[in-house]
Amino acid sequence: MKKILLILGVLISALMFNACVDDLDITPKDPDMILSGNLGDDPIYMKQVLGKIYASFIIAGQGSNGGPDIASSDGDFFTTMRALWNLQQLPTDEAMCAWGDVGIADLNTQTWSPSNPFLTALYQRLGLSITYANDFIGMTNGDNDPAVVRYNAEARFLRALAYFWQMDLFGNPPFTTEVDGVGKFYPQQIQRAELFKYVVNELHAIEDLLDEPGSSYPQADKGAAWMLLARLYLNAEVYTGTAKWDSCKIYADKVIASEAYELNPNYRQNFSADNHYPANREMIFAWAQDGVHTQGYVGTTFIIESSSDSEFVPAELYHGLTDNTNWNGNRARKDFLNVMIDTLAVYGGGPIPDTDTIFAQSKDKRVLLRQKRSIDIPTASSSGDYGIGVYKFTARNADGSQAANYNPAFASTDFPIFRLADAYMMRAEALFQSGDAENAVKDVNKIRERAFGSSEGNITAGQLTEQFLLDERGREFYYEAQRRTDLVRFGQFTNGTYHWQWKGGVFEGTATSSHLNIYPIPGDEVAANPNIQQNADY
Repeated sequence: MKKILLILGVLISALMFNACVDDLDITPKDPDMILSGNLGDDPIYMKQVLGKIYASFIIAGQGSNGGPDIASSDGDFFTTMRALWNLQQLPTDEAMCAWGDVGIADLNTQTWSPSNPFLTALYQRLGLSITYANDFIGMTNGDNDPAVVRYNAEARFLRALAYFWQMDLFGNPPFTTEVDGVGKFYPQQIQRAELFKYVVNELHAIEDLLDEPGSSYPQADKGAAWMLLARLYLNAEVYTGTAKWDSCKIYADKVIASEAYELNPNYRQNFSADNHYPANREMIFAWAQDGVHTQGYVGTTFIIESSSDSEFVPAELYHGLTDNTNWNGNRARKDFLNVMIDTLAVYGGGPIPDTDTIFAQSKDKRVLLRQKRSIDIPTASSSGDYGIGVYKFTARNADGSQAANYNPAFASTDFPIFRLADAYMMRAEALFQSGDAENAVKDVNKIRERAFGSSEGNITAGQLTEQFLLDERGREFYYEAQRRTDLVRFGQFTNGTYHWQWKGGVFEGTATSSHLNIYPIPGDEVAANPNIQQNADY
């Protein structure tokens, strides 16, 4: 059974506020309730509260009677990873959602405004995780117990990760640390380049305080910190205007050289119920999910259910879930099929035969796709029966057996944030951009040899281009909430030369304004906080 950090029997909403009357000896009526005053009474309390911070990224909450931390019409709908996945996937070629919920159509067509509810949800959720982390860091600073020092460093990592996503998506968010305390005040806004420096410095500061690579999954360790640093440096030119390819390579090197991780020869196991470390040594950091203890239509449960339908991608066939299935929402667009498969080489450039419904003629084992009624999505509001079905994630183990903590409604598949394949691909890009295509292609081919099961898919240094790197990242990391960030870095998300169906609200796709490369600060925040200036052109 996987190690689950998120199993908590605690209610810590009161933790976020210090007592106003210091001379009162207050003990919680519920012995399982942790307050700021008794946090240090038992070392297990520290770990439980740290678990709350981890949990804030993947489930709706653990508030009163198990309710969500933030009130909304649907607590699961607006959780961090579900909102993040929508913002990273729906405006790209990799996904399009058929549902009519407010805000989804705007993401599908890159026509959003500052009032989009998914923007507001993610912005508030990340801010809440930062607040949780700030309070925990403030209360554990100065504690010399080795375990607490490590927990403090993990909380700083989680805060850095939340700030990374705020910087990547929103550019210039409000900024607070543990020195600000928790209370009613207007946070100051920080500019993207300054936030980049802060997050990098934080990760450098905690690097040696975390556990050794591979020793504490699913909690963050040095491997997770190195991966976040590599990803920051990978995108440094977007965030600061200055490329940092050498730094990206340094931290990708650290991950690879640690020898704590190895590529799984079975690509699918990275997205199966047994994808946790050490059963899967490719996984470096992920949000742990468990069908018994982390229930909710969130994370991988959401991806699996929303991608299934009764006719073309039946949940019971691919996913091992039988309750509340066949949501028939998310699917990929036709243009992404051309990224995943060289249709000219595989099908001779003609129409894909109806008999090859799962594109079995492609020798790339990463092609976990299925033909639907038509590979074209005829209108922006077409049902989920159109497009390219995706069944990359599964609620079963990699061998098809039932998960250890099987639940008919909720998956036990962890959602990958960092895995070893990304260290190789980031290093390849850094080497290529530094003029070393000969060594870059070695890393790319290592990934492709796993994908093809042989060297048949290998390429030469002369074939390695920016476009190939972007496409290969799509083939390797699709549906892992990375596509928008990659397209922005390669200049293809908005006004580039790559157009996909319904980009800009046009069937054949069209260029959109470059100001859409970052999302707007939610309108409610701009109206409420006089220190916040809206991003340009919104």
